[in-house]
Amino acid sequence: MAGVVYLLAILAGVFSAFISGGLLAYADAANLVASACYGAVTLLFYGLFKPVDASLSLIAAVFSLAGCVLSALGLFHVVPLPISSVNPLALFGVYCVLIGYLIFRSTFLPRILGGLMAMGGLGWLTFVSSTLANSLTPYNLAPGILGEGALTVWLLVKGVNGERWQEQAHAVCGSRSARK
Repeated sequence: MAGVVYLLAILAGVFSAFISGGLLAYADAANLVASACYGAVTLLFYGLFKPVDASLSLIAAVFSLAGCVLSALGLFHVVPLPISSVNPLALFGVYCVLIGYLIFRSTFLPRILGGLMAMGGLGWLTFVSSTLANSLTPYNLAPGILGEGALTVWLLVKGVNGERWQEQAHAVCGSRSARK
């Protein structure tokens, strides 16, 4: 399910990026769809990676949801002044780095996907500075497209190893019970 929603987010984002001129309303609508889908992916990933590290999964989700909200508010030009200079891609960069780490620590997804996501996050983090991002474009986009694209394709084609996810989730529940 996460793979399908992730694909929808990517397609809506790409669609909005290539629309211009008189079709600007469609670009805004596509951006809203992309933000909503990315928010849904974030919530799905929060649940998926909670057995790996619940606190880190929550922190990642907060960064991503903040990026989604900032993206949506930016379309309506109602971003509060102190954060209006924050590019949502920088927030997604933190999210991707954290998700990459969680994937790397998981037992139910290949570690290479974690490395690719973390590299993608580093590319998105260049958007902390518009000057840096502009000077590196399009090269700073490639790692994010590769990392998020690879994870999406993997989720669509292979999915997660359900047995290993269950084992990791039970190990976390067992260790919580032992501490009580």
